[in-house]
Amino acid sequence: MIQPGATFKDNLLQLPPIDGVQRIDLIDAQGAVVASIENQPGKHGSVAVYQYLKQTFGGLDATAAEHGLVVFAEHTADARERPGAHPNVDRLLAIAGGGASLDIEVVAVGG
Repeated sequence: MIQPGATFKDNLLQLPPIDGVQRIDLIDAQGAVVASIENQPGKHGSVAVYQYLKQTFGGLDATAAEHGLVVFAEHTADARERPGAHPNVDRLLAIAGGGASLDIEVVAVGG
């Protein structure tokens, strides 16, 4: 597990690479995909964080969500001030606040 620092940029440098990841699927308790995060410009950081949470925690429960919020650093504070501006951080805030846990599926390129 990484020791997150004060900035998201620095935290990203500690995360495993996302080469070969097409997208992240988030799956509810009924097995439905409730969200997907494509590995595309503007989303690379979220893909890296969610892949790391899967590798470290196995899924997305309140403990994983709390850690993810620390990794997102300054984006977490901004998400709290501007709900909807950072939907992938908003999701972590909801789960950390008692929302339902989700499974994380890392979909490989060509997968």
